[in-house]
Amino acid sequence: MSALLTLCVALLPLATPGRGARQWEPCTDLRPLDVLAEAIPPDGSAVGVRVMQVQGARGLQLSAAAPHALSFPASRIFFRCDLFPEEFSIVVTLKVPSLPPKKNEYLLAVVAEERDSLLLGLRYSPTQLHFLFLSEDGAGAWQTRVSFRSPALVDGQWHVLVLAVSEGSFSLTTDCGPAMDIMADMPFPATLSVRGARFFIGSRRRTKGRFTGLVRQLVLLPGSDATPRLCPCVNPELAVLSIPTILHGLTGKPEDNEVLKYPYETDMKVTLGPRPPCTKAEDAQFWFDASRKGLYLCVGSEWVSVLAAKEKLDYVEEHQSLFTNSETLGIEVFVIPEAGLFVATANRKTTSAIYKWTDGKFASYQDIPTHQAQSWRHFTIGKKIFLAVANFEPNEKGQEFSVIYKWSQRRLRFTPYQRVPTHSARDWEAFEVAGEHFLAVANHREGDNHNIDSVIYKWNPGTRLFEANQTIATSGAYDWEFFTVGPYAFLAVANAFNGTSTQLQSHLYVRLGGSFQLFQSFLTFGAADWEVFHIGERVFLAVANSHRYDAEMRVQNDSYVINSVIYELNVTAQTFVRFQEIRTCSALDWEFFSVGEDYFLVVANSFDGNTFSVNSIIYRWQGYEGFVAVHSLPTFGCRDWEAFRTAAGSYLVYSSAKEPLSRVLKLRTG
Repeated sequence: MSALLTLCVALLPLATPGRGARQWEPCTDLRPLDVLAEAIPPDGSAVGVRVMQVQGARGLQLSAAAPHALSFPASRIFFRCDLFPEEFSIVVTLKVPSLPPKKNEYLLAVVAEERDSLLLGLRYSPTQLHFLFLSEDGAGAWQTRVSFRSPALVDGQWHVLVLAVSEGSFSLTTDCGPAMDIMADMPFPATLSVRGARFFIGSRRRTKGRFTGLVRQLVLLPGSDATPRLCPCVNPELAVLSIPTILHGLTGKPEDNEVLKYPYETDMKVTLGPRPPCTKAEDAQFWFDASRKGLYLCVGSEWVSVLAAKEKLDYVEEHQSLFTNSETLGIEVFVIPEAGLFVATANRKTTSAIYKWTDGKFASYQDIPTHQAQSWRHFTIGKKIFLAVANFEPNEKGQEFSVIYKWSQRRLRFTPYQRVPTHSARDWEAFEVAGEHFLAVANHREGDNHNIDSVIYKWNPGTRLFEANQTIATSGAYDWEFFTVGPYAFLAVANAFNGTSTQLQSHLYVRLGGSFQLFQSFLTFGAADWEVFHIGERVFLAVANSHRYDAEMRVQNDSYVINSVIYELNVTAQTFVRFQEIRTCSALDWEFFSVGEDYFLVVANSFDGNTFSVNSIIYRWQGYEGFVAVHSLPTFGCRDWEAFRTAAGSYLVYSSAKEPLSRVLKLRTG
């Protein structure tokens, strides 16, 4: 192999005939080198390192250890010379938590200590795995990075990665699946010296970027690709080349006095925290949730209730990274009988998409041409199933319209049904009043004029088309929200901008005498969304305020960090009164949902005046205290939230207006 030739050339003076020639030897053993075992004492006594057992397998949690504690000199394994092999593979078994956008964590680093220079590193982000190495020539030294897109690491499951390197060829295999190959312009150096260098596990010699997940295996195999040694495998997510002694044993059933030999932690069966996993290791075992007095039996892969407990939201975890055609401005989740669960994404570029829930994840189903789509609205009329898109921009011919699509039972696809003239449409709202069907569009602006009419269309059963029924004056309309209270039908509009200011009145209309008439006005600041919800007999209406702006005043960064407001209907006074104000960061959407007997609101925080990387917040209803923050969710340019349920549980999905990536989150309940 070229690596052996490289090492042979480096040691050529020792093997020259007539000069005391001796047999060539590589810098390291050509066997799997357990890097993890080198850094962790056999008894697992390293300070700050914990042994955890999750999903039937043990791993090491390193985040509490000092970065320098989990390191060793490169000379310990490079004992014959100082050259890193030109051909090699790195095997990693890890379980990664969800990470905020753009955050990176190191799995392995080889650092030249004297000059604090990174010679070689392996790190990951929510969407990529990066391999870094130092390249040098006569012009100097620089760092080269090879990145593999979306290795699907941050799903909370165990994964085995094999990174194989051979000159300019870089290959990544995940769980014995198909390899991702990259031919880089810059090959891995043939003579990378590790003299005076040190291996760091789970860090890059510093606190920033430390590994926060669990690692089970970290092996360097000089001279060859490790994939054929691991694959095929019955359990590819836990394939083993070499692991430290303390991690031996896949199940939670200690042999002999193994518990006394190696101190480790395992998911408890009696716990006040999140539920333990239900795998083969826990099959036929009971788990008692002491906090809620619920008794469960592990059957197959599910906890079956033996003694009923009240369902409650424990925590939120990432379930799926949904890569979209472009930035997504709105999402709509809906069910089509006998067809399944779907989500439609309104994408900024010329193609939006529909995804179908398949095997517990959303998979691509249908692409639809759109023109900077802002939102979708699903609705039915009798047995007819429709999906309307709000287009913000005109088409290639300068024609401005939005489109209503109809579900074809024969083709199992949505097909164009009716074009509707609109003006920079932001939202559709579908509703029914006294057996009649309506569709309201929020027209945002016409040219530079934001003070235009939005239109309510009515379904004509004779022509089977929507026809204009009523116009309502709006100012930069962003959203419509329909609801009923007793026999009365209401329609609220979020007015965002009148051409000079975002500080203006948004309006609530009530349907009387065959048309919608003004009922109440609310002072709002760039209103982007209304959300109505009921808790018992109480009716609430929440507005998402996005920012303060006035043509006469300079925009400040804190213009985006403002209060959004929740109003409650006072039946006696026949008006909505201010109930609670919540500090938000350019809020663009509210979504109400429930888990068991608990009620929640999640806000789409999009921008704080400095960055789009802003946490969105879940608030829980606590009666007299109102809504109280309970979960902080890392989001990036968050635009829209939707809640949905499947047989497997409850979920949230959010869209990003700043990156082509939406995320599905699972609500873990106890």
